[in-house]
Amino acid sequence: MRKVILGVAMLATIGLASCKNEAKKETETKEVQTEQTSGKEVAMATATFGVRGNCGMCKSTIEKAVNDVDGVASVDWDKARKQVNVSFDDSKTNLDAIHNAVAASGYDTDKVSGNEEAYGNLPGCCQYDHNMEMSLKGEVKADETSNH
Repeated sequence: MRKVILGVAMLATIGLASCKNEAKKETETKEVQTEQTSGKEVAMATATFGVRGNCGMCKSTIEKAVNDVDGVASVDWDKARKQVNVSFDDSKTNLDAIHNAVAASGYDTDKVSGNEEAYGNLPGCCQYDHNMEMSLKGEVKADETSNH
C-alpha cells in the first residue's frame, strides 16, 4: 500500500510539473502499475480528471462517492484545482464507473453531467456554477481557495 501511495504522489508531482508550461488543456490522465499482493499481481491505475465543486462539504461528498466504488484504493479531490486524483484496481472497476459515481452524487465531471435531482438536494454552498472550469493549471486565484 505504501508503494501505491508513493507512486500516486510521484505521478502527481511529475504531472503537475510537466503541465505547468503546457498551453493545451488535458483533463484526464491514467497510468497503470502492477504490484504483487499476497502472491497475486494486481493492476493499480491512477487517474486525474476534473470535477466541479465549491467547498469542504463538496470534497466529502465527492470523495465518499468515489470511495464507494469497489476497487478504489484512494481518492483526493483538490478544491482549488477542481480535480480528483484516484487510484484504483482496474480489474475491479474503470474510469467510467468512477465518473458515473461522482455524477450520481450531483457533481459534474469532465465526461459526465451530474444528476440534477442529486444536485438539487446538495446544500446551497455546494450548488456550483455549471460553467465553472475544471482541472485548473498554473496559478490559482485567491478567491478560488477561500473556505466555505
